[in-house]
Amino acid sequence: MNITLKQAQNAIEAALTKSSELGLKMNIAVVDAGANLTAFTRMDNAWLGSIDIAIKKAKTARFFNMETGELGKLSQPGEALFNIEHSNMGLITFPGGVLIKDSSGEVIGAIGVSGSSVENDQDVATYAANNYK
Repeated sequence: MNITLKQAQNAIEAALTKSSELGLKMNIAVVDAGANLTAFTRMDNAWLGSIDIAIKKAKTARFFNMETGELGKLSQPGEALFNIEHSNMGLITFPGGVLIKDSSGEVIGAIGVSGSSVENDQDVATYAANNYK
């Protein structure tokens, strides 16, 4: 099952709400279960360099069915997945990419958020993934 356009738009709206509450300017990307871009927005004056990062965070989360921050722990020097970020035409392995699941726990997509600290990116992405309905 895939996230619908309406659900993806709801996730974007939730991320916009949380970003505004925190006084942040974010780039927000939602991909479907196949890691295809479904919805994207760039808040006014959000960093241009974060457009690609937000999209890659969403795709990375879906490619490996885990939050990007968790993948980052596995890709540190000496760890089993060191240098994985160089695969798949570039992955992002720091926080801000979160899976979106339906009510039964099935992955239907993912969201990537970029434009602030990784902690803020993660908070906004998590909030949106939990409030997309």
